[in-house]
Amino acid sequence: MAELTLRGVILGALITLVFTAANVYLGLKIGLTFATSIPAAVISMAVLRLFATGTILENNIVQTIASAAGTLSAIIFVLPGLVIIGWWQGFPYWLSAFTIATGGILGVMYSVPLRRALVTGSDLPYPEGVAAAEVLKVGAGSREGLEENKRGLAAIVASAIAAASFSIVAKTKIIAEEAATFFKFGAGATSVSTSFSMALIGVGHLVGLSVGVAMFIGLLISWTGLVPYLTAPLPAGADLSDIVGTAFRMKARFIGAGTIGVAAIWTLLKILGPIVSGIRSALAANATRKSGNAASLDITERDLPISIVGGTILAALLPIGVLLWIFAQGGPIAANPIPVIALTLAYVLVAGIVIASVCGYMAGLIGASNSPISGVGILAVLGASLLLAAIYGSGHSDPSQTQALIAYALFTTAIVFGIATISNDNLQDLKTGQLVGATPWKQQVALVLGVIFGALVIPPVLDLLNSAFGFAGAPGAKASALPAPQAALISALAKGVLGGDLDWGLIGIGAGIGVVVIAIDELLGKSGRLRLPPLAVGMGIYLPMALTLLIPVGALIGHVYNRWALRQSNPEFAERMGVLMATGFIVGESLFGVAFAGIVAGTDSDAPLALVGESHWAVPLAVLIFAGVIAGLYARLKRWASDPLA
Repeated sequence: MAELTLRGVILGALITLVFTAANVYLGLKIGLTFATSIPAAVISMAVLRLFATGTILENNIVQTIASAAGTLSAIIFVLPGLVIIGWWQGFPYWLSAFTIATGGILGVMYSVPLRRALVTGSDLPYPEGVAAAEVLKVGAGSREGLEENKRGLAAIVASAIAAASFSIVAKTKIIAEEAATFFKFGAGATSVSTSFSMALIGVGHLVGLSVGVAMFIGLLISWTGLVPYLTAPLPAGADLSDIVGTAFRMKARFIGAGTIGVAAIWTLLKILGPIVSGIRSALAANATRKSGNAASLDITERDLPISIVGGTILAALLPIGVLLWIFAQGGPIAANPIPVIALTLAYVLVAGIVIASVCGYMAGLIGASNSPISGVGILAVLGASLLLAAIYGSGHSDPSQTQALIAYALFTTAIVFGIATISNDNLQDLKTGQLVGATPWKQQVALVLGVIFGALVIPPVLDLLNSAFGFAGAPGAKASALPAPQAALISALAKGVLGGDLDWGLIGIGAGIGVVVIAIDELLGKSGRLRLPPLAVGMGIYLPMALTLLIPVGALIGHVYNRWALRQSNPEFAERMGVLMATGFIVGESLFGVAFAGIVAGTDSDAPLALVGESHWAVPLAVLIFAGVIAGLYARLKRWASDPLA
């Protein structure tokens, strides 16, 4: 059966352009990205049905390429930090592309032995991987499958058009894009805010009720506990918006970073055993292949040979070393680069293994959309910064030297983060392949291709968004600058460690909260009740409320819809339709965001579509239209999902 074909590779590359651009914008705006496997599979099946020779395995390769590139866009959680600290003014194309590509290819190689540990050798649910496999199976041949594909595409298109249309109207200023109010709370002050974003509703639907509840609890911890405490006592005549915003940015989010860091470490400790057994299994399979008994290995167990995996990892060290040497020019490392670069390469190797394992496990547990890559990025930058601080010290009298070290720490983290993003996605794709009978080594080759396509696409999209909006906290940032929350936090951590002014007490408080949440989550797990993912609680603490409030709302809507879907004659189909509509919300709004960035860059105006000025009725009108469109789309979705497949 045709599997890794030129046609499939080209189609995967084209889908990559769309989803990668959407994910880059979404990640910079709200600090979250979405898994692209299911929508890529649906689009692939619709296109390949035009050819008589299209197969389920070829569709699987297409979604593997597209999802790898789409997930690699999470590199934007680190790279914009170099602009935020003022080291870069834009994104040098080839330097950025090679950095993304080398980290991503290392991630593919690290995931090969992890497949045996965390896919075939574990009972992790892999919700998105299983869902993508079901979509591929249903659409593989039957008439019902063809009808389901049509309805699935209709759901994606309808919600995408609705989300993009709402965003267009909001840009005219007729309705509001967001709303916020600041008020006294106890001895301090706090805020309630939200953005009217259909993408956030889609994200909430996809991540589910447990994650939504956990993020809401984190939000409450931050805005009803930490921020009021950190702003007390209020000075007379204080500007509440300024005080609340400063307390959140400078203190509360570092507490959230501590929570995320502890949660990531806990995850690693839980999976050390399966990782070791997976590596042993991969070595045993390689021994079988060398002995001439390769035919005895089932096709679904044929990975890239471990010798190629190890050789590729070692070979990648050379270009990474060259990249580090190029980047170090103009800073203190250039005076004696060899020992520092050697230590950095060792750090990349070791940290890569740890981070690949953590991200792969979490992707299997709760899905790639809610993976801990933000948390492990925090750990990675702390490790890189502490390594440099041990060599050069911290708090240098020369600010330019400190800035150069901060930039080097961020660049090192970007390489490690490439490993994290791909490991986060690869195992989902390999689970899908296992369920449809794919050949692992062919998928692993497709993953490398996806990495290359993504690395070529991401830098120009970043440049476009930087020139149109800029990033919050960067020199000369506009009022409309994209928040880039993770990049801002990670760069702030590097500044704190190497500048010698990081408040470790805040990190410690967050770590304490993380320990408590982990204990509660473990107790809930033993009781079989709703879980409380510690990473989601940490994200709720450190992301702005405007970017998180609607995620729990979307999770609740998705939960109610899924309970309705279970009562239908074809519950799996009904539930998948909900997933596709939620994905459409994200794709529509995100793609309009990228298009709007092009308009801003072309017109040199922050509000090129504005038709009216600010008005007091923009917020209530936005609430009515937003709620009405969401309710109408879900009502229409129920009709599509409940009608029998003809």
